[in-house]
Amino acid sequence: MTLAMARDDSPATTVRFSAGTAAPRTPVPAGACDCHVHLYDSRFPAHPAARLRPPDACVEDLRALQRRIGTTRAVLVTPSTYGTDNRCMLEGLAAFGADARGVAVIGGQESDAELLRLHEAGVRGVRLNLSLGVAGTVDSLLPLARRIAPLGWHLQLLMAPDLLVEQAGVLRQLPVPLVFDHFGRIAPALAGRHPAHALLLELLQDGRAWVKLSGGYIVSERHAVDDPALDALAAGYLRAAPERVVWGSDWPHATATAGVQPLPDDALQVDRLADWARQAGDRAALQRVLVDNPAALYGFSPVQAAP
Repeated sequence: MTLAMARDDSPATTVRFSAGTAAPRTPVPAGACDCHVHLYDSRFPAHPAARLRPPDACVEDLRALQRRIGTTRAVLVTPSTYGTDNRCMLEGLAAFGADARGVAVIGGQESDAELLRLHEAGVRGVRLNLSLGVAGTVDSLLPLARRIAPLGWHLQLLMAPDLLVEQAGVLRQLPVPLVFDHFGRIAPALAGRHPAHALLLELLQDGRAWVKLSGGYIVSERHAVDDPALDALAAGYLRAAPERVVWGSDWPHATATAGVQPLPDDALQVDRLADWARQAGDRAALQRVLVDNPAALYGFSPVQAAP
């Protein structure tokens, strides 16, 4: 029986945009980081071309999620909804302080002063969303990487497997670390079969890239995080490059509120991560994936030992 299958629903804790009410059966380590969340606020207008326009999801909603699942750190990612407008994400960084880092969306023409302002606010990377994004194209890969390299930032990518393969030569030469979110957009059925999966494993093992175990319900054919087909894919990443894997809930699940799939249970997502770690045969995986790897990638301070 997996940890996910053994859960119950008490004590009850309701969190907006998260199914279920139970805490995870898996205790997370101190300083655990959720490396992929978004904030939404209707005070900030959506980009005219945005395809996802979810309801408001605020800082206090995210704090409620943290209390339920046990995380204390977060990486706030500017969603496709806002194009290159990072104001909602930046407000969140100001609220969370040292316990948050940001991933912005930029056009590449920003001044040095503007990029420095983002860095001082806690931004440590730039996302290029080539699936649902409204800013940037595949031709932006090299210019964006060159623009952010002096800051020590990474380039976070969401791109279809075929496009990933087409850009293999460029990706191998970019002067910044790469972060592939949502399992690298590799569906379980493509693992070991599509050259994109082999390329992603190569980049991970060469120390050029990281992968986020986020959005499992997006790549699952069943649109469910408890899909057993995810197990081999996730455990394979953990075995191939345990120091290059991070985890994210993808809260508040904009594709779910848009009706693409049911709203996920985020406590179940934590338990599924524990399932994958166990299948990878790595007892230290949770500490690495939730604490050590995020600290290395995003520059969080070391976790202070309890007195």
